Amino acid sequence: MTSPTYRNDHPDTETIRRVLREHARLAVPVSTVADSDDLYQRGMTSLASVTVMLALEDAFDIEFADRLLRKSTFSSIRAIQAAVDEMRAVAP
Repeated sequence: MTSPTYRNDHPDTETIRRVLREHARLAVPVSTVADSDDLYQRGMTSLASVTVMLALEDAFDIEFADRLLRKSTFSSIRAIQAAVDEMRAVAP
């Protein structure tokens, strides 16, 4: 039996998944993680989330606002997408 592969049509999903694959140190393949799955329950540590945050800032040429520097911002692919979208909307 094969594991399901989760994908989304949001344009940033592939970039977010690539960053997670390279930096999150999940206990499962990123391709098996649904957009709403809790990344911490999937094995990401708080230290890895900092690395993920920095890699996302580089990948999207953004800087996360201080108010977004909390665990919930990086708890799922969907939450990360919302934060990236928000930062792009306020970017000069």
